[in-house]
This record gives sequence, structure tokens and C-alpha cells, in this order.
Amino acid sequence: MNNIKIQVFIISQQSLFLQALEQSFSDTPDIVILGATGINSDVLKAIDNLPPDVALLDLDGQSESGLELARKIRQRSPNIGVILLTSNPDDSQLFQAIKAQAVSYLNKEVTAQQLADIIRRVARGEHPINESLTNRPKVAEHVLQQFQELASREEAGPFISPLTPREIEILEYIAQGYLNKQIAAELGISEQTIKNHVTSILRKLNANARTEAVVVAIKQGLIKIT
Repeated sequence: MNNIKIQVFIISQQSLFLQALEQSFSDTPDIVILGATGINSDVLKAIDNLPPDVALLDLDGQSESGLELARKIRQRSPNIGVILLTSNPDDSQLFQAIKAQAVSYLNKEVTAQQLADIIRRVARGEHPINESLTNRPKVAEHVLQQFQELASREEAGPFISPLTPREIEILEYIAQGYLNKQIAAELGISEQTIKNHVTSILRKLNANARTEAVVVAIKQGLIKIT
């Protein structure tokens, strides 16, 4: 039996919300809370000292500083999955969440069980935030448009090259939240080969990140999410 616990750090300006989250996981045997704090200058130091598998970050009341903190956590510790929580999810904030490399963006109306399930998925290396795009075509359109606007401020991007069948196959796995190591295991090829394919996919789709590549590919009709 696997006794490894998922280590979680909670960040929120609302002390009652912090307490409620800690209490909700008190009877969850595979999830342990490493710490809970507000958004302040000591958060990064605390996370550096005790790196969690997952960081739960509440955006309410501190949206801008919360998104900036998410960005810093991911830059310093790419292995930490950052889950963003908000009472008022919207397309603009979802776009900022994707730019901050958050792995999930959730409405606070989720149940404790749903949140626990998302934490487990994130700990396995999945990126549930992709579902926010694939399940909501209007959001995908909005996100893609903003990515294109960002790209147009720089040099005009190169022509989008067609992907090879293998690259499309790999991109479909990426869309489902698979990591390179997991894709390599599924396809029976080396992780380095997967990395090479991903680099090629990003270049051909003029994308800066894996999630952006998924959105572009969906819009171009290169992949379909079932």
C-alpha cells in the first residue's frame, strides 16, 4: 500500500477560509497540510524551507499580488503545482492564471471532495486548467486571441507548420495533462525524444508554453479533446 502523503501549502488572506481548508483535510489520509499563511513577504521563504507538492492559493482580496506570487512560486520551484481559487472566476483572470503557469483554476464553490481529487490529479502531474479551455470554447477563443495579441506586439510569428502524426499524438497527451515522462512511458520512447518533439511543436505553433500550444492546436483543428 502506498503511504506517501501529498504535501499541501495553503495561502489566503482570509483566516476563516484557511481554517476551513485545514479542517476539511484533517480526515483525508493521503493529504497533509505543511503550512497555511496569508500573502506576505515570508511565503516564498516558507515554501523554500518546506517545499510542498501542491500550493493552494486564494486570489480573493489579493488578485494581482496572488497571481504574481503564483508566478514566482512556479519560477522558483517548477515542480510545485499551483492551484488558484476564486469566488468570481472570469475569462480575464483565467488568462492571467495560464500566464502564471497555474495548473488549476477553481471556483471556491467546489466541494472538499472535488478539491481533494484535483489535488491528487495535480500531484500526479496533471494540468486540470486545460479543461477550463477545452470545456469552454468561448474561453479558448478569448485566451488564443490574447496570446495572438501578445505575439503581434513582437515580431510577426512564422508560418504555422503542419505537425507530424507523432507530434499530434504527443500534443493530444499534453492536452490531457500528461508530463513528458508519462508520455514517454505511454509511447515506449525516451523522455529526451519527447522533449525534442515538444520543442518542435512549440516552434511550429509559435507557442511559448504547452497550454498555449494546446489552445492553438484546438483552434486550428489539429487535435480534438473528447
